[in-house]
Amino acid sequence: MRQFPRGLIVVCASALLILGFTAGMFLGRQQGLRAAVPEGEGRVLNQGDVPAYLEDDVDFRQFWDVWNLVKESFYRQPVSDKALYYGAIKGMVSAADDRYTVYFDPEEAAQFTSDLEGNFDGIGAEIGVKDDQLTVVAPLPDSPAEKAGLMAGDRILFIDDTDTTGMAVEEAVSLIRGPKGTQVTLTITHDGVQDATDVTITRDTITVNSVEWKMEGDIAYISIYTFNHDTSGLFNQAVNDALAANAKGIILDLRGDPGGLLTSAIDVASAWVGYDTVVIEKSQGEATPYPGVSAPRLGGIPTVVLVDGGSASGSEIVAGALQDYGYATIVGAQTFGKGSVQDYQDLADGSAVKITVAEWNTPKGRTIHEVGITPDAAIDYTIDDFHAGRDPQKDKAVEILRAAQTAQ
Repeated sequence: MRQFPRGLIVVCASALLILGFTAGMFLGRQQGLRAAVPEGEGRVLNQGDVPAYLEDDVDFRQFWDVWNLVKESFYRQPVSDKALYYGAIKGMVSAADDRYTVYFDPEEAAQFTSDLEGNFDGIGAEIGVKDDQLTVVAPLPDSPAEKAGLMAGDRILFIDDTDTTGMAVEEAVSLIRGPKGTQVTLTITHDGVQDATDVTITRDTITVNSVEWKMEGDIAYISIYTFNHDTSGLFNQAVNDALAANAKGIILDLRGDPGGLLTSAIDVASAWVGYDTVVIEKSQGEATPYPGVSAPRLGGIPTVVLVDGGSASGSEIVAGALQDYGYATIVGAQTFGKGSVQDYQDLADGSAVKITVAEWNTPKGRTIHEVGITPDAAIDYTIDDFHAGRDPQKDKAVEILRAAQTAQ
């Protein structure tokens, strides 16, 4: 795998897997920053360490005045120095007013890293905020969430008895997560408040198998559920097997794939794109292209990519690249529109900060963020289709591949 100058990760949809924190991939230099970390509950270090440039504009003594007021006056004592410290940093980072710029305390940072490995307890759904409403980005296949009937695009109105209006994703995750065997009730709606319904889900241990594939006649059907650490190896094995089976067409199913590691997304796209540009990072007026990393082993094989509103981040990078070059027909629904880049840095005490530093564009310069990828063939997949076991999007993909075979 090509080594990038920075370990890149694409954060999916602010979306934190309720499997845990996911938000996919961070662009992380992984270098520790010096932090004034509280030791125990009664000692705060480096109180006088104020940057010189702040002294003329910001009286940092006010910070300590408020700190001391809370310590002395709050009616429930004692107040933890550590809680105040981490809360202050969270508030500072949130002032950037960007849902993807987040501070993780040590426990949250450890959970975020663990979730990228693909194992966690939860309901197996990813959530994000879309149009100011807590929304299901995608349920994982065979997860408790999928079995309960949750679908990409469902709006979450209540978590147990808690109204989600204005709720941050992090708070929602803390309410929905829980030990295996326990239950959480979500009030969800598919189309509007009129059809709101309560769905009770039993939490379980979730294991993400990021790639599955099978031959359906002479068509290789490859599903990628998330771009994790194992995705590149599993995808390459699927490609080897499909080529050995003399596949005449490929369906790449990225529906409900919230993203993950950028390196894995580039590995996947390279099977068609080769060494050409897969994605462009734009930051402060500068454009940095990221090329493919391998020969185009699937070049020339008719391909359809399936996408929906749960396809985000890394999925959009792959779909956008194949669409730009004309290597695939995109079928399904408008994708989520998560195209910003986060820089993830570990801090000295085990906490971490994730800051938006750029946006992704397709090879032809199309914006992904807040826009998404528009399919070449827009095909609905409704809740009625789901319950009836129909898949009109996949049916359209097969139709397109059969037509391509006939034309050859």
